[in-house]
Amino acid sequence: MRNYEVAYIVDPELDEASQAALDERVAGWISAAGGKVLHVDRWGKRRMAYPIRKRQDGVYVFVQAELPSRSTTDLERELRLQEPVLRFMITAVPAGHPAAAPAPSAGEAAA
Repeated sequence: MRNYEVAYIVDPELDEASQAALDERVAGWISAAGGKVLHVDRWGKRRMAYPIRKRQDGVYVFVQAELPSRSTTDLERELRLQEPVLRFMITAVPAGHPAAAPAPSAGEAAA
């Protein structure tokens, strides 16, 4: 199992419930592939560098996950088929990189 960062940009006109459902689907696909979600970082609505599908803004979501290397193609296919996903990128995180370790919880950060 390797550590990956799954980044995707969602259509900003999607309502909160639909965005939450999409996030749950992505986590479900990761779990179904035999992986696990380590951390989810939602940046929220941001201005994009260039328009995509006539949209100037997008909702940015970054997921730190542990996945078998062969399952990334299945995850890419599922993300490509989702209409509200404007762009996505799956990146392998090298071992020893700070992003490879799960983010500390609030209790651990205070200690």
